[in-house]
Amino acid sequence: MPLYKPNELFAFLNSLGIRPKKGLSQNFLIDGNILRKILAAAAVNSDDVILEIGPGPGSLTECLLAAGTKVIAVEKDIQLAEALIRLQTPLPSLQVYCEDILDFPIENTLQPALKEGKKAKVIANLPYHLTSSILSELVPLHNLFSTITVMVQEEVARRFTASPGSREYSAFTVFLNFFSHPTYNFKVGKQCFYPAPKVDSAVITLQLKSPPKVDQQDFFALTRKAFEQRRKMLKSALKPIYKPSLVAEALMGISLNPMARAEDLSLEDYLKLFAFLEKMAI
Repeated sequence: MPLYKPNELFAFLNSLGIRPKKGLSQNFLIDGNILRKILAAAAVNSDDVILEIGPGPGSLTECLLAAGTKVIAVEKDIQLAEALIRLQTPLPSLQVYCEDILDFPIENTLQPALKEGKKAKVIANLPYHLTSSILSELVPLHNLFSTITVMVQEEVARRFTASPGSREYSAFTVFLNFFSHPTYNFKVGKQCFYPAPKVDSAVITLQLKSPPKVDQQDFFALTRKAFEQRRKMLKSALKPIYKPSLVAEALMGISLNPMARAEDLSLEDYLKLFAFLEKMAI
């Protein structure tokens, strides 16, 4: 039963006696073309192990199983989680867990499902209010995942994939670039969901990588502080943790404008700035 068709989805939800829950950000895809584009963006292959977060009724799950993948589905809604069992294949290829992804033992669950030297992929339509929290947990797991392909708010997708110098560029953009190569794939209109959200969405892919070898706690303390007052020059924004004269000297030391602001620096610039400041502080 193709649940991306509105009539099929409505009949399925009615059979369970449920309606989409706003508190769980339940907006279900009703566009088969978008599902196919998600699989293409994630470069899904038949030998893939997929962690699907918030599968809901299972329209994407159906597509993933049809493509021959092994799916580990984590669904917080107990009724929808139980209903996903109907999609089990003879192999079997589907494991369903009724849990909150933020409390889910990801590594312990996925490692046994992976062949030696193989990494899993994440594909998800993320709850909008938990997008940053979930990605913060997932992107450092480069030893476990090769890519993360997710649906997020369109505005958020632009921010996550922004380039230095743009208005959307943020501390979280730097964080994502630290652990991955983010790519904006395509926009998804609000009319592609039931119920229709108030904003458009977009699909992005994060190609995970080994992060730079720096003290992450101190490095991200610097980048977060830099963007807290992004209209100020860095030497002023970083004043709580570094002397302004030291920051200006460091910026000139790495061939950057001492009047630079937070959005002017790329990840590589921030890494150079951090290394220079740490060296000067010794």
